[in-house]
Amino acid sequence: MCIRPVLFDLDGKVATRRQILTHLGRMGAAGLAGAGLSLVPMVHTCAGELVDFIEGPPVADIAPRQLSKHVWMIHAQDAFPTAENHGMMANILFVVTSKGVVVIDTGASKQIGQMAMRMIKTVTPQPVVAVFNSHFHGDHWLGNHAFVEAYGPKLPIYSLPYTTEQINGHEGDLWRSLMERWTNQSTTGTKVTPPNTATRHGEEFRFGDVTLRMHFYGQAHTKGDLSVEVLEDKVVHVGDLAMENRIANIDDGSYPGTFKYFDTVSKNAGNDILWVPCHGNPQKDLLQTYGTFLKGIWEPCAQAVKNDVPIEKAKDRVLQDPRVASRAKTMLGFDLNIGKYTSLAYLEAERDAF
Repeated sequence: MCIRPVLFDLDGKVATRRQILTHLGRMGAAGLAGAGLSLVPMVHTCAGELVDFIEGPPVADIAPRQLSKHVWMIHAQDAFPTAENHGMMANILFVVTSKGVVVIDTGASKQIGQMAMRMIKTVTPQPVVAVFNSHFHGDHWLGNHAFVEAYGPKLPIYSLPYTTEQINGHEGDLWRSLMERWTNQSTTGTKVTPPNTATRHGEEFRFGDVTLRMHFYGQAHTKGDLSVEVLEDKVVHVGDLAMENRIANIDDGSYPGTFKYFDTVSKNAGNDILWVPCHGNPQKDLLQTYGTFLKGIWEPCAQAVKNDVPIEKAKDRVLQDPRVASRAKTMLGFDLNIGKYTSLAYLEAERDAF
């Protein structure tokens, strides 16, 4: 058994986690009285930290949008996590089949996962029968916690092996902590819940009247980007491989690898595909438009390396490229990120040159 503190405000109500962490972190237990909080010890039968049993606030409902006969999307309006959006920054896709609901990416927290389940129930009474995680960045899988809590540990959560390895390694706790920090603790109460079932490129799953096909073509956004194709609907979920109006994090990825992935998945999925990103709106020309933008970063940097132009001058060449300049004023986070992703392109081109 362990002694665990429970905090109450002056009205006798259990204090919110934000109250607790703000005042306990800044002032310590001795200063809690001045904040209108009281510390009460409570005997509990498990070992753990205070944060283990305190949860952040619920996430506001976002009505699902139907993309095709079987596919629905819960659209995240914001591209980055904030205290105001509680981390709701990545789209959640779900597929309604005759055998149950399949969810593709579960969001950045338990609370977002709970919201997603509420929204699924507005469309169908069927249970969730499977989850797929596109890659290891936390805004795509931290919501697994809610689904496992609701449907039990035997609920299959699929990913590529690399993704599961990263989440079971340091990335799992890192992303949980980062999301709490970025959202002013709104995502607290979320536990790292990794995928439990491996999938691979080319594998197909039949859920009644719907077939899902897995795609993977090497390092792109990360070293383990799973794209999920809904064959009957000609819809492909591409995770963070492409974004409508934001530069995708490519710290773990590759520019040439991304171009190769786009070419190969486009060829194998066929024509007239609706490509669904996790950030932004679905588009039939998404890979083309986003790929053109990325080439506006990559090609000037590769040429700069070839011509012995120093890295500090490569950014000017990128900004002058019409493929980049045309989107500079409208792309979210452009000014903040273009220098970083120019540097990453230059360094990758330099490595390739040798």
